[in-house]
Amino acid sequence: MSESTGLLLEAHERLLAHYDIDRWHWREDSTATDICLGAILVQHTSWTNVEKALAKLREAGAASFDAIAALTEEEVAALVRPSGTPTVKARRLKVFAELVLTRGGFEGLFALPTPELRALLLSTYGIGPETADVILLYAARRPVIVHDAYTARLCRRLGIGPAGDGYDAWQSWLDERLPDKLAFRWQNHAAVVVHCKETCRVKPRCEGCPLRDVCRFRAERSEQALAPGLG
Repeated sequence: MSESTGLLLEAHERLLAHYDIDRWHWREDSTATDICLGAILVQHTSWTNVEKALAKLREAGAASFDAIAALTEEEVAALVRPSGTPTVKARRLKVFAELVLTRGGFEGLFALPTPELRALLLSTYGIGPETADVILLYAARRPVIVHDAYTARLCRRLGIGPAGDGYDAWQSWLDERLPDKLAFRWQNHAAVVVHCKETCRVKPRCEGCPLRDVCRFRAERSEQALAPGLG
């Protein structure tokens, strides 16, 4: 086992022991509809704004892809306005609704093999690699890696990660090191996001961090603080 693999696995265990990941907005009982709606609406905004948009969709009886397909883009845009860029997201939701319905619903769509399903998602308007993999992991229940800015932040602060910073480079690097099990990858992504939202923020809260003793970023900051002043 490589040093980076060992550190990733140790971090996983520590984060799961430290956080209640049921606070993560996608859980075992989350529906495929809710996950896919959220995955599209959360692009370039906060989850708080997504919750406001989802509430408006539910109030209007439009929190399903059948309902969204029956509305105009303008009507959908008015409902999802709290999530930002409403015109763009309305079109993305409408296109995704058409994909789901023409494939016989989620049962038909998710019957596709993972490579074929991922390629189809990536060919759909408004669906990039991260959104596609969120849908695969949480909605279609496939043990794929979801890479995001939170994962990169945590790994770089621990002093590990691939040479490059592209999505494919990170996904391949993580895929080689994390167990190919749905429950593990689901929990791992959720735990990393919760950790980076609550503790390992852009301005980190290192005190109380469950990874502080293995964090290179914290060690380097401590060394700088102890270094004698210049001049």
